[in-house]
Amino acid sequence: MRLKISKSLGYQFLFFLCVAIPYLNNYELTFFTWVFTLVITLVKKYDINFLTLLSPFVIILIISILVSFQHDYSDYYRLRDVTYLIKPVIGFLIGYQLFKKTLPKKAILLIIYTGTIISFFHLLLIINAVFVERVSTVAGIRFFAGYFSDFEIYTLILILFHKQLGVYLSKKSFYTLFALVAISSFLYLARTNFIQFLVLFLALKGYFTLTKKSITIFSTLIVLGIISYSLVLSTNPRRSAKGFEGFLYKIKVAPLEPFKTKINRFDYVDFNDNYRSYENIMTVKQVTRDGFFSILFGKGVGSKIDLKQEVYLGDMKLRFISILHNGFMIVFLKSGLLGIVLYLYTIYYFFIIRKSNNEKVKHVNRLFLGTGIFLFISNWVFLGFYNLTESKSILMGFLIAYRNYILQNENNTFYTSISGTLRIR
Repeated sequence: MRLKISKSLGYQFLFFLCVAIPYLNNYELTFFTWVFTLVITLVKKYDINFLTLLSPFVIILIISILVSFQHDYSDYYRLRDVTYLIKPVIGFLIGYQLFKKTLPKKAILLIIYTGTIISFFHLLLIINAVFVERVSTVAGIRFFAGYFSDFEIYTLILILFHKQLGVYLSKKSFYTLFALVAISSFLYLARTNFIQFLVLFLALKGYFTLTKKSITIFSTLIVLGIISYSLVLSTNPRRSAKGFEGFLYKIKVAPLEPFKTKINRFDYVDFNDNYRSYENIMTVKQVTRDGFFSILFGKGVGSKIDLKQEVYLGDMKLRFISILHNGFMIVFLKSGLLGIVLYLYTIYYFFIIRKSNNEKVKHVNRLFLGTGIFLFISNWVFLGFYNLTESKSILMGFLIAYRNYILQNENNTFYTSISGTLRIR
């Protein structure tokens, strides 16, 4: 008897692989897997609106390459930056292409099951950290098990709104999947993920449309936020604290951490608590001091920022860095203000998705809206689509193709004019 595996199942496994591998924090492996998947999943037609999302990323890369020829950078760092800057393009493309190769009607389930498997392995890593490595601090657990997971938050949202997206889950399946992914997501104890969940949840509920109800909800949330933060301040959590108190300290410093404009790098606490802001300050100083051309077009691929002192980043001690924590700043460094304008368009894209009366499309559009809002936060602290250990671009490319599929089958026509389809012969 011969075992026959359908092509669709193979592509579904590739989807899981492309989403899961970045969690290993090995960019070379991620890049190789993504490029391999890109090549073997090429399709003959791409939606023009989708290509308008990709074009700013490509132009940013081209600007960065051209500008770099004016500088004497190492070829190694030039090539490395090229692979970093092209990552979102590859991610969007393989997400879009993999949707075309898998079973369209099971697209949301594929995302849910992928996120659930990732959650399961995350919980195993936590168990290993606590019972094998004998870790007892939040920082220690996060070191062994991971610092954040945008994909799991999207999975949690899709589970919560599965009915609106046309997915059937039995009560048992719903509660099992929800509990697994929710517990895993919470245990990252990532402030940005908590914000991401809130933003996406409010978006899927339709509360970003200005109504009396949405105004009441946001007013309530603001008041609760102020009260909660005041309570955190009143407890005065210690910087050296472990466990939950250590997490409260991170909440305490969160509002100013990425936005401070003056930092004493000789003050250990000030420097470490506000390191992201320090990167931003040094980037702006070092790009602007080189004059108008650098401000407008950046310093190109291969450029670095001098931190003026050695800093432990992960398992490395560095003084010169080419990759920053801030997506806007890395675009500014490589391609200047022109790059920033282009990059802002890629966020704006998620606000201008064409409306539809189709219930599934309506909720996918709301997910895109929430993504656009969240990207401002994600780019400020976690590099947005440029983050080396995340796969949001794959998910967005996949959902863009899914949305187009629903609309095409609903109307039984291809889009024309603005919503046209580009055929590659």
